[in-house]
Amino acid sequence: MSQAVPREEHPEEHREEEPVKRARFVRPYTITAGRTKATIDLPVEATLRRDSAYDGSQLGVAAHRIFDICDTKSVAEVSALVSMPIGVVRVLLSDLVEHGMVRVQATLTDTSSLDERRELIERTLRGLRAY
Repeated sequence: MSQAVPREEHPEEHREEEPVKRARFVRPYTITAGRTKATIDLPVEATLRRDSAYDGSQLGVAAHRIFDICDTKSVAEVSALVSMPIGVVRVLLSDLVEHGMVRVQATLTDTSSLDERRELIERTLRGLRAY
């Protein structure tokens, strides 16, 4: 019965230099061309609707990713799904809204009625159940 004896490797022997893979980090301001504020108010709970007349082919990579998944999702959901900071997503979404490619559905305000508040809660619950 023979057992394999582990061979001790010497660091100076058989060492090949492998390229080190580094995490790629893009600064948020490079995605938004230095802009830090959205041009329109976009609450995190606001639901978005994509206009089917547009295909998003003329958009940059980040805006195209947002455009592709934003239909019937909230601003917060889009941010999570594309793994981008909420501020960056708001800036890019505001561009899409201004160009008519995305619509923002009404959300609650301080003057919203009790019925409107219930409707939002029911819509939220339906959305959660769908997941």
